[in-house]
Formats: sequence, C-alpha cells, structure tokens
Amino acid sequence: MPHMMAPPHAHPAPRPLSEAELEHLQSLLDQLPPGHEALDVVMLDGYLCGVLLQPRPVPQAQWLKHVVDIDGRPAPAGYPLDALHALVLRRHAELNRAIERREWFDPWVYQLDAAASPSETVLPWVAGFATAMDLFPALMARHESALLEPLATLYRHFDPEDLEDADELLAEIETLELPESLPEAVEDLVRIVLLMADVSRPRVAAPPGAGPRRGPPPRRAKPAPRR
Repeated sequence: MPHMMAPPHAHPAPRPLSEAELEHLQSLLDQLPPGHEALDVVMLDGYLCGVLLQPRPVPQAQWLKHVVDIDGRPAPAGYPLDALHALVLRRHAELNRAIERREWFDPWVYQLDAAASPSETVLPWVAGFATAMDLFPALMARHESALLEPLATLYRHFDPEDLEDADELLAEIETLELPESLPEAVEDLVRIVLLMADVSRPRVAAPPGAGPRRGPPPRRAKPAPRR
C-alpha cells in the first residue's frame, strides 16, 4: 500500500534542528562505547532518507535500533536514549514531510577539508543511505529496474571494488561522471531521493503549488575514443 499523503494543513511543519541541537546529537552518538558502531550525523541523514523511501513504512522500533549500532545492539544501561531518539525523530519527521511534498531539503553534509573532493565529502551520506538499503531490502526487491539509474547516481561515489555482484549497477555507473562541485553533489542527493520517491511513494494528491525541485540529469561520461 503506498504512503498516503496527508493534506498540507493536517500537520505543522516539524521544527528543524538548530546547530546547537545538531552538535548535541553528534555528542550523544559520540558517547556510545567503542564496541558500538553508531552512525554519525551525516550517515544518519542518508540512512533516514533510505528508511523513508521504503514502499511500506518501516516500524519505528525497527529502524531506530540501528542508529546506535548498525548491527542493532542496544545502547548500554544509563545511556540517554530518549534524548537521542527525540532529536532523530524530529529529523525523520522533517525529511518525511519534504519527501511527501517533493520539496527541497538540506542534507547534513559538511566539507571535510579543502583537499576533499565533492565525492569524498558526500560519501558518508551515501554510505548511510546504502546501510538502509541493506537493512531494509523491500525497496530494491520491488523496484530494482526502475531505480537502477538513480541508485547509480548515488553509488558512483563508492569505490567500484566495494560494489560486489552488482554488474548492472557498475555498468550504469561507468556512464556517469563525478560531480565537479560540492553544491552539484549535494543537489544530486536531494534530486535522486525525490526521484526515487516518485517510484516507491507515488503521490496521491499534491499540495497547491508544491512540486519537486530537480536539477539537471547527471552528466554522462564521454565514451573513450576507439583505437
């Protein structure tokens, strides 16, 4: 059953996290012991988008447990889990509203350093998205062929050796160029999420004046000259 979009006046817009709240969220994630493989805020943002693109809503308890540990191990006793969940759920609600309405959102992507390429900078976000795809395979199981090109646009940031047994995906990736600037790379993240939502979460009704903000299609790589 597709996600049913509520009328735009039914729910107030979630309040975005402030910079201080975002820093607090990262500090909560940093408090987890070394034995836990927790997401950082950039991976978390991509992960939430991957969760929200599933054709059926993923139960909250099912996806939340992987925030503190990718393998789903529980947080240690005494950990401020309620505070963490409150912040994560606000971002989840904000992204859900943007995806429902096909509106632009600002991914949590931060320039690593002056030497980092656009692809290196967005890679943690894409890794979080890929984590959701691995944990919740319903989207790809149902719409694999329709999502091949959008997924290639995201996964082109991975080292090809990390994409095992994905010949069709790798072949599609080879036709794409990497983004030349960070704004272009970030725009692609949003554009692809909204394109994938058109497949997995078709809109039942559109709010007046709402529409997807999409950039140009990904640039195709020039074919190598024949020898």
